[in-house]
Amino acid sequence: MSDIGHIFDLYSGEIKRVEDKLIEIFQSDVLLIQAIGRHIVKSGGKRMRPLFLMLSAGMAGYDPAERGDDHIKFASIIESIHTASLLHDDVVDEAEARRGEPSANALWSNQVVVLAGDFMYSNALKLTIGHRDHRINEALSAATTRMTQGELKQLERSHSVEITEDEYFDIISAKTGALISAACQIGGILSGCPQEQERALADYGMKVGNAFQVADDILDYSADDEAFGKELGKDLDEGKVTLPLIYLLRHTSGSERKEISALLDNGVTEPGLKRMMELFKKYKALEETRERALSLIEEAKKDLTVFPGCTERDHLFEIADYTLSRRK
Repeated sequence: MSDIGHIFDLYSGEIKRVEDKLIEIFQSDVLLIQAIGRHIVKSGGKRMRPLFLMLSAGMAGYDPAERGDDHIKFASIIESIHTASLLHDDVVDEAEARRGEPSANALWSNQVVVLAGDFMYSNALKLTIGHRDHRINEALSAATTRMTQGELKQLERSHSVEITEDEYFDIISAKTGALISAACQIGGILSGCPQEQERALADYGMKVGNAFQVADDILDYSADDEAFGKELGKDLDEGKVTLPLIYLLRHTSGSERKEISALLDNGVTEPGLKRMMELFKKYKALEETRERALSLIEEAKKDLTVFPGCTERDHLFEIADYTLSRRK
């Protein structure tokens, strides 16, 4: 499966309503916040997390005619939290573009963008508290806390050839998996499904979220800039030790390990990157990483077998399979 566009097409009306709600979340007396909000929504995005929530809710029996538009509300809250994290990421990474458009921090100052991200976090949590469901409050507050911890842990372990696979998964579970897990879990909570199914949704979201991040880390060493919207070897150049590199380091020693450490410390050159590609090919580290992602995907799909077969479950299976076939 190479494209899940048809799934987004089926939910295009709901996603448009999520985006309209996202604009509402940016409403403020501070005009800069509104301007940044319009820029972000106009810049687009996959809206994967809202889709996860809506599919999970549908699979768990959510009926809008009976329960109203809470699935739209919380899909937009989830997306606003994700967007806030991207604003902060772009400041930390000193990014100048996102999705082919100037990044917000390239158009406004870093200080303004950081504060706009803070506004999105706090406003999203304020809207959540207004719903008065402690399980949803806990799911979102735990996810946002873990996301920040994950970013700090990654910075703490940057440039280190000693990082372990467990530490890596701890970081990506916080940075990427936690919010997708919360989106799926909240879909279940809104539907009123049994606790066993709610937990299965949270587990599915965590595993698929982690698989997405592993796949992204593979692409950093296997895609060119045209095929994938990021510079090849960018993670290595920034000192990020991801799973492909962790697996490669397991197989190397002596001079090869020193070469990798030097690239992490001093930055990537074209000859250095070419040498890294040779080492990845020699030790089949990318293939090993891909197998790990595949195992996560199969485990995630197995989690959903507590639900009866339905269109939404088929779509969640399809999204899981799509993880490793995507090119952007």
